[in-house]
Amino acid sequence: MRPSRSLFGRLADGTEVHRWSLENGGVRLAVLSLGGIVQSLEVPDRRGRPANVSLGFDTVEAYTAADRYFGALVGRYGNRIAKGRFTLDGRTYRLSANDGGNSLHGGAAGFDKVVWEVEPFVSGADVGLRLSYTSADGEMGFPGALGTVVTYTLTRNGDWHVDYAATTDKPTVVNLTSHVYWNLGGEASGSVHGHELSLAASRYTPVDSSQIPTGEAAAVEGTPFDFRRAKKVGAEIRRAHPQLLHGRGFDHNWVLDKGSTAHPVEVAELRDPASGRTLRIATTEPGLQFYSGNFLDGTSAGTGGTVYRQGDGLCLETQHFPDSPNRPGFPSTVLRPGDTYRSATVHRFSAR
Repeated sequence: MRPSRSLFGRLADGTEVHRWSLENGGVRLAVLSLGGIVQSLEVPDRRGRPANVSLGFDTVEAYTAADRYFGALVGRYGNRIAKGRFTLDGRTYRLSANDGGNSLHGGAAGFDKVVWEVEPFVSGADVGLRLSYTSADGEMGFPGALGTVVTYTLTRNGDWHVDYAATTDKPTVVNLTSHVYWNLGGEASGSVHGHELSLAASRYTPVDSSQIPTGEAAAVEGTPFDFRRAKKVGAEIRRAHPQLLHGRGFDHNWVLDKGSTAHPVEVAELRDPASGRTLRIATTEPGLQFYSGNFLDGTSAGTGGTVYRQGDGLCLETQHFPDSPNRPGFPSTVLRPGDTYRSATVHRFSAR
């Protein structure tokens, strides 16, 4: 089915926000021009019954009022940069600090807050959207005019591919990701603590009390952070571990055993035993931020009319590491003129 467009609403300044609908391989995907937001993603369960497995809202006003990045494209820099600053080639840049003095997900008006240009396409048996946005030199404090194209593809098998590309006219830093909140039982079905998660990572990056990495890559063995074998998300989430106290649960970057790769490699599996729905994630990225929805506080009601509370959804954000611009030992996020930033993540759905 060729992607279709409808008016979703208008921003306060009158700018139109459109909703694009795609369907392929038994999966239905709805995307907003605002923030590249995944507004809904319907997947069948083991009996073939579809349900929306992503948290989101029915109105533009709800998205602009919420500050939890529901379903959004995140940039220029996903995750945190300490004290809202970094130094590159001897020059220090001060960023928009929107998280206790740190810069989070690109600052107060990151990529999740802008309206993207959207071009639909059909390629053989696949359908998709190309989203483009040029971030001006100095926007949120980041150097360089950054031209970004993000491609959403829904394949005939029902896989959802996200391909990122960006170029710059000045040296800068880039770390793009997607902030979908997953609940494979359905977005209004309650806690995800019974979901089973596995991560192909034997290390993670501990954080301080402001959730900035300490610079260490610690072993997961013997800690609540060991998901090398599938276990329930809630199995150890209330354990009195210092790192769980810092994040009010899981809100950490896992160091993927595969490292950076030219092509996506499977690194995570999430399964809801009740519905049988399973999500497998493959990526080129060296890290994955697992966030267990700790800051959902009951102040937002979703598409199903249910108020979202702590643990009602979780995020699996493929990425480079947080605060990499200030950590020479972490994989570099520097992008220079003449080079192209590329990243790819594949979401594969099934039911068993």
